[in-house]
Amino acid sequence: MIATGNDEYGEVLAQRIGQFIIDADKNSGRSKQRAIGPSEVGEPCERQLSYKILDWPETNTNRDPIAAIIGTGFHMWMADQFEARQTPMPDGQPRYRIEERVTVRQGHTPDSTLTGSSDLYDRLAMLNNDWKLVGKSSHNKYRTQGPGHKYRVQAHLYGLGQENAGHRPARVAVTFIGRHHELMVHVWSEPYDRQIALDALARLDRIRDTAAGLELDQHPEHWARIPIPEKPNCRFCPWLKPGSTDLSQGCPGKPSTTPGASLEALIA
Repeated sequence: MIATGNDEYGEVLAQRIGQFIIDADKNSGRSKQRAIGPSEVGEPCERQLSYKILDWPETNTNRDPIAAIIGTGFHMWMADQFEARQTPMPDGQPRYRIEERVTVRQGHTPDSTLTGSSDLYDRLAMLNNDWKLVGKSSHNKYRTQGPGHKYRVQAHLYGLGQENAGHRPARVAVTFIGRHHELMVHVWSEPYDRQIALDALARLDRIRDTAAGLELDQHPEHWARIPIPEKPNCRFCPWLKPGSTDLSQGCPGKPSTTPGASLEALIA
């Protein structure tokens, strides 16, 4: 947090307001969510998913919340605008399903059930759309390189959720909106493919079974057997702990940040 003021009073007030924002975010429903949601299933890092599945104590607790808070506000604004423009379909039901909960999978146990809130489903276009408010560099990356595996999986999982709700999604989309001083909109879209969602769920189950089988609470040394990608995105990982040599206490992140350690050594 960076808090400044034009005098001593302003500096103190800036610190208090900044801390208020941080504390309020920590107590929000989004921050307290413990179950894995559709936005996390496609995470490339199996170690991060394992920490999440096991509800492992977080170590990177000083993450800046402002981007997520702004994103939440934007989602609320978009929901209001589509609600104001709601129109009926021939069956008398609304065209738009806005911020509605969907069940991607109803499991036999609570931890195998997957639900989430879909940003927008357009029944006329048979399209599920997800809003992403991103920085300028990220916007350029998604525009030139595609949405990445994680967001692609999320899109098809929500497609499956809509299918389970009795709809017939034809396409899924992720709309990237630049968080900048000028409006930048990029839409990635492709035909809905149920198999992409099913494959992602099967991978999640495999990771869950592996984590349970390793008995990590009793054998913390087994964390090293859970791999991380060659190029992990560690910056916002809740379990990042630079320099950590005990994976049960946090992950050091990219292998190159651990002197003398190679990826092969980390996953042996």
